[in-house]
Amino acid sequence: MKRAGVHEKGAFSVSDLINNVRRSNNCEKTGAMALFIGVTRGETIEGKKVKKLKLEAYEEKANEVLDSICDDLSKKKGIINVQIHHLLGEFEVGEDLVYVLVAGSHRTDVFPVLREAVERYKNETPVFKKEYIIDAKGSASEYWVSEKG
Repeated sequence: MKRAGVHEKGAFSVSDLINNVRRSNNCEKTGAMALFIGVTRGETIEGKKVKKLKLEAYEEKANEVLDSICDDLSKKKGIINVQIHHLLGEFEVGEDLVYVLVAGSHRTDVFPVLREAVERYKNETPVFKKEYIIDAKGSASEYWVSEKG
């Protein structure tokens, strides 16, 4: 069971994620699961229309970083399991990009850790995003985006 990593689009699903947790050690101690699904937004921060995204990664390092984040967060009080799975490839607006799931003894344990997991994967994982946009005049362009900071 892989609890973290990058996957080609279509190779991993929400069902896979939940099944991973249910098959994991200590699952019987789980009283709550919180799930974050990152999806392709239809506009940029500047309000330009997004046609699609392309996501790539330095895969070996991304897998290492995601696994390390899961290891760290799994040690927190009341946490049973942490999973982070980032998808790679080309994505239309509304398609899933990333799944983060935190399982814990109680609901109060999982929400803060879920937020920390999302912030950490966004800031630490070498995943690169190219936006394909259409501006107000209908001109198409594409560029790599940095979301750090």
